[in-house]
Amino acid sequence: MRNDSNSSERMLPSLGMIGLLMVAVALLSWAVPTLMGGVVAGLAAWSESARAWLIGGAIAAVLVGTLVMLLRHPAEPRERPAPRDLHHGALPPPARVLGQSHVRSITTERPTTTFNDVVGVEEAREELQEVVEFLKCPAKFAAVGARIPKGVLLIGPPGCGKTLLARAVAGEAGVPFLATSGSEFVELYVGVGAARVRTLFQEARKQAPCIVFVDEIDAVGRRRGGHVGVSHEEREQTLNQILVEMDGFDQRTNVILLAATNRPDVLDPALLRPGRFDRQVMLSHPDTEGRRAILELHTRGKPLAPDVDLARLARQTSGLTGAELENLVNEAAILAARRSQLQIRHAEFEEALDRVVAGPRRKSRVLSTREKRITAYHEVGHALVAHCLPRADRVQKISIVSRGVMGGYTRLLPDEDRNLWSKSEFEAAMACAMGGHVAESLVFGEVTSGASNDLQKATEMARRMVCLYGMSEKLGAVAFASDGTLGYNSTFGEPSPTVSPEVARAIDEEVHDLLAQARSRAVAILTARRDALERTAQQLIEDETLEGPELLRLLGPTEWEQAA
Repeated sequence: MRNDSNSSERMLPSLGMIGLLMVAVALLSWAVPTLMGGVVAGLAAWSESARAWLIGGAIAAVLVGTLVMLLRHPAEPRERPAPRDLHHGALPPPARVLGQSHVRSITTERPTTTFNDVVGVEEAREELQEVVEFLKCPAKFAAVGARIPKGVLLIGPPGCGKTLLARAVAGEAGVPFLATSGSEFVELYVGVGAARVRTLFQEARKQAPCIVFVDEIDAVGRRRGGHVGVSHEEREQTLNQILVEMDGFDQRTNVILLAATNRPDVLDPALLRPGRFDRQVMLSHPDTEGRRAILELHTRGKPLAPDVDLARLARQTSGLTGAELENLVNEAAILAARRSQLQIRHAEFEEALDRVVAGPRRKSRVLSTREKRITAYHEVGHALVAHCLPRADRVQKISIVSRGVMGGYTRLLPDEDRNLWSKSEFEAAMACAMGGHVAESLVFGEVTSGASNDLQKATEMARRMVCLYGMSEKLGAVAFASDGTLGYNSTFGEPSPTVSPEVARAIDEEVHDLLAQARSRAVAILTARRDALERTAQQLIEDETLEGPELLRLLGPTEWEQAA
C-alpha cells in the first residue's frame, strides 16, 4: 500500500487542470454573449465582481498548480516488463540467482550422526578419525609441522555409506556441514557453475571450521579435453574454479572438503593430485561380520521374535550394501505390521529378502499350467547343476512365485565372501546359468524366451574371461579392453578400434567355445540326474517354493560330497 506523501504528490498537479477549466468557463461565459451581439445580456448574466472573483481564483489555481509541477521531483521511469520465455512462458531467473550456490547448510543444528551410527566400514572410520582430531585440536598437528589433508575422496559403490560417513565426521567434530551435489554446479550458462563454487567456498570460510561435502563429484570433475560444446566448456570452467579454490585454502582455515564418487576412473588427474584430494578412502560391500553389525544396528529398538538369527541372515545377504540391509529390516518391519504381528519373525525377514533381491510378489500375474511347468523345470535345472558342481555357489532356495519381471528365481549363495574369481569358478557359474536353458530343451524339446537373461549373463562372463582376465588358452594372457567395453564399442556394439578384425573374430570364437563347453557340462549333469530333475520339479509345482533340508533331500547326494 502506498504512503500519504505519494498520494498528496499525485493530487497537487490536478489543481492546475482545475484552474484551466475554470478560466475556460469564464472566458466562454463572457465571449459567447458578446459574439451574439448581446453585450447587455452578457453583462446582465454576469456581474463584474463575480467575474473578477472567478477569473482571479482560476488564475491563482493555475499558478499554484504550475508551481507545484515545476518543483515536483521527476517521476521514475516505468520498468519495462522482462521478456518472457517463448518456450515455457516463464520469466528468466535474475542474474544474482544464477550465481548462488545451492547448498543445503546445517549450521544451527549440527549433524547428530556419529561413528557409532556407522558400522561395517572399520578401515574407513580409522582413516577419517584423523580428520576429526584435526578439527577438534588443530594445534596438536601444527606443533609437529603436520598438515591435515585438504580433501578426502570417498570411493565406493552406491549404498555403501559415503554420505553417512561424511555426516559422521561432522557430527564427531561438532562443526557445520555444508552439503551439495556435483550436478548442482553444472548449468547451461557459462560461468554460472564457477560462480556457485566461489559462493560455496566463501560460505565455508565464514563458518570455519566446517566440512564441505560434494556428492557425485564425477558430474563436474570429469577429465578435461576431447569435448566440444558450450556445456563441456561450462563444466571445465567449473572444475577449474574448484581446483583454484582448493589450492587457495589457507593453512590456517579449518575447512576440509569431502567428496564422494563411484566413478574414480573418470576424474581429472589434477583433482586427485596431492594438495587437493590428498587421501582416498575406499569403501566396499561389507563382509559377513560387517553385515551382521549393520543388521544389529538397524534392528536396535525393534521387537524381534526368538527365531530371528542375525548371523544366519548375514550369511544369506552376501553382496548387499548397507543401504540395502537397512531397507531389508524396514521391509520386514512393514510386513510384520501389515500382518498385525507384535514381533518381527524370521518369516518376515525371508519375505523381505525376496522383495529386496527379486522384487515384490506379483499376485496379479497368474501363470498358466504350461508356463508354471516350464518355469519349474527351468529353475530346477539351475539348482541341480549348481548342486552337482563343487566350485559353484550353494543352492539356498527355489521359487516359481512371480516377482518383479521374473517368473521364478533360484537363490545361490557362496560358502564365504568372495573377492577373487578363479577360472573354474567362472566355468561353474556359466554352467549353472545354462542349466535352465538345457532343462527346457531336454524336457520340452524346445526353449523359451525365459532363458534370455541367463544367456546374457553367461555371455558377458565368458567375454570378461577372454578380454579382461586373460583366461583364454588360445589368445593367452592379454587384456583386449578396459572394464566396461569388453573389446566392443559400448555405444554401437562394434569392435573397439584397439582390436583388429582378426583378433575380434578370435575373441568371438573363444567366447563361443566357452559357452559351448558350459552347455555341454550342464547337459551331462541333467541327463545323468534326470530322476532328480523330475522329482524336484513336480514337488516345486505343488509347493511353489523349496528351500533348506527339504530342497537338498530332493536334489539328492552328490559325488563330490560323498567323496569328501
